[in-house]
Amino acid sequence: MPGAVPQPEAPRAIGRLGPNGPWIGFDRAEGTYRFIVGAGGRVLAGPADADLLIAVAIAHFAEALEGAPPDLEATQADLSVLVAYLVDLAEDARRRALLQEALDAIDDGLAGNAVAGLLAAARGPERETDDRAEPVDPVELLAGRADKLLRGR
Repeated sequence: MPGAVPQPEAPRAIGRLGPNGPWIGFDRAEGTYRFIVGAGGRVLAGPADADLLIAVAIAHFAEALEGAPPDLEATQADLSVLVAYLVDLAEDARRRALLQEALDAIDDGLAGNAVAGLLAAARGPERETDDRAEPVDPVELLAGRADKLLRGR
């Protein structure tokens, strides 16, 4: 969906951090995606950069979290739109190509672990000159960000 601008949408959950833990997910508002955490009847939203959104998609396709609340559970179509947004957002040709491969894999119905692998490759440094350390494990990144939102930081 090149050039697609996200429109406001209800939160979509990808899973829970533990059997009774908060659920995490995403939504779209004001032209961008946000990271969403739900716990104790509260739904909190925070900013989400490309790396965090890729981690959300990886956790979904790797089935790395406990089950999402059924009424909020993200669908394949939701994730397809999210990854298409990330393709459009990518400035680096390598990352864009890997995200496009992941999008094609989602749309072709490939196994979740195959999609997760392509997404994981896209989380690497955006440029050869990018000196960031290896990316944090997707679930650790999501858990840390959820904790910050829940603590109001």
